[in-house]
Amino acid sequence: MTSTYSDAASTAANYYDSDDADRFYEGIWGGEDIHIGLYESAEEPIAIASRRTVDALIALMGEPHSSDASAPLRVVDFGSGYGGAARRLCGRAEIRVDAINISAVENNRHRALNQEAGLSERIRVHDASFEAVPLPDGCADVIWSQDAILHSGDRRTVMREAARLLKPGGVMVMTDPMAADGVNADSLTAILDRIHLADLGSPERYQHWGSEAGLTRTAWHDHTPMLIEHYSRVRLELRRRRKDLESSITPDYLERMDAGLGHWVDGGKAGKLSWGLMRFSKPLK
Repeated sequence: MTSTYSDAASTAANYYDSDDADRFYEGIWGGEDIHIGLYESAEEPIAIASRRTVDALIALMGEPHSSDASAPLRVVDFGSGYGGAARRLCGRAEIRVDAINISAVENNRHRALNQEAGLSERIRVHDASFEAVPLPDGCADVIWSQDAILHSGDRRTVMREAARLLKPGGVMVMTDPMAADGVNADSLTAILDRIHLADLGSPERYQHWGSEAGLTRTAWHDHTPMLIEHYSRVRLELRRRRKDLESSITPDYLERMDAGLGHWVDGGKAGKLSWGLMRFSKPLK
């Protein structure tokens, strides 16, 4: 890992590079997506709900303005995980993806899955932080991010990076677990201590940071009940499969994960958290 990563980014990389985390997310989510899902029923598998979130963001993305209609859209994915969204995007349209992610373990799996899918030429995986993306100004039609920017210690800088990378007329679509507007960090201590962060973003803060960077928020679809549902479902699945999971994951990790999921559920039910789909646009001029 490079020493140029921020403390928060380095903490996230160390966590997601651990064997326990890799096995847990693969086992519970299925190794494609590791973000909050949009559920249509109480019995729906986590993987299907997670994929529905990808499709909802694709719909929200729409058809970004492009100065060259014949060229493939270029998407930069901030915090690409195992690459489920990148492969879904490439399967639906003429798109090229630059996947930015700091977890070497996730990136290795991502590259292998791209190879299996025949998409290695269309998806470039970068071992890098979205706080300092190794790509030129104005290279992207779309910035994509799912439940990743919370791990940054400087979300204002992340939004500036998004604005720097976007072409005029480009869009950013994202989800992120957030504090509800007006909720301060002191009331989120149990959650923040577990993920080693000082605070979370909020819908209003992201709108402000985007505006500072020259981006206009053009959509905010509040789906906070899905945050509660998702973390409840993951905790239920953990408990249901606890004995099997302990064959490859340490009991201490599973115990801490169970407690941490409970903090997210409790915070959501108390009205302290927020989650949903956002779109930002960069002006044509």
